[in-house]
Amino acid sequence: MSFDTAQAVTRAVREGRTTAREQAQKAIAAARAEPFNAFTAVFEDEALAQADAVDAALAAGADPGPLAGVPFAVKNLFDVAGHTTLAGSKIRRGAAPATADAAAVARMKAAGAVLVGALNMDEFAYGFVTENAHDGPTRNPHHPARIAGGSSGGSAAAVSGGLLPLTLGSDTNGSIRIPAGLCGVFGLKPTLGRLSRAGAFPFVHSLDHIGPFARTAADLALAYDALQGEDPLDDLAPPPADPLSARLDALADQPLRVGVLGGWFQQGAFPEVVEALEIVADALQAR
Repeated sequence: MSFDTAQAVTRAVREGRTTAREQAQKAIAAARAEPFNAFTAVFEDEALAQADAVDAALAAGADPGPLAGVPFAVKNLFDVAGHTTLAGSKIRRGAAPATADAAAVARMKAAGAVLVGALNMDEFAYGFVTENAHDGPTRNPHHPARIAGGSSGGSAAAVSGGLLPLTLGSDTNGSIRIPAGLCGVFGLKPTLGRLSRAGAFPFVHSLDHIGPFARTAADLALAYDALQGEDPLDDLAPPPADPLSARLDALADQPLRVGVLGGWFQQGAFPEVVEALEIVADALQAR
């Protein structure tokens, strides 16, 4: 079972070729059966209610938002109303449930996306492998004997494994970039303060970022646009939204430039990693 892109899903929902409920049911089934240990919780009742609201809005001629009917899931450090925010930790399991959604979760829902569940992570986001002592290790969908990276390993694996089109994670010292790279998906660590972190369990206040995972750059841009906007609850004062999706077609006609960091950035790297990087760089240069 594998999902289409977020763009394809929301287009099919809007055109009546599927429904938000059908897409939510597909994602719930995938989450319950997945072999990667990416999910730590599935919010079935809430997801179906959200999906039904999207379908009802469309039936009434209203626009549910740019992500109408797209299933998504979040690293389990994001507040979800009515559920305890675990942050990957055993000691958080007795904490009171969140009283409101994190800003990022609320904005995804407002854009019409349907929240399906919570995802595995390194405890308190302190790690690079997502081999959680309490929830077990998340495995890499490309090779289950390998790590998914971390600390947002569940977020990357869920997208890479085709369980759903979009997820959210956080990055303090590589926790979006590392699992995205290891699982072969797109992950965005935006400029500090660009997206609201309100309702996301903190690790290092001056370094924490939140961001999306997707299998295409276009899907990543859709999620990024949905997450943008001012928020007085984040003291970094996120700026007004500056949508990116509409500019992608123009950017596609521009020459692609790729930078390869050498020197200090390659010190201590495994030789086979440096060799693989050179092979990719040579291939890109030859195009």
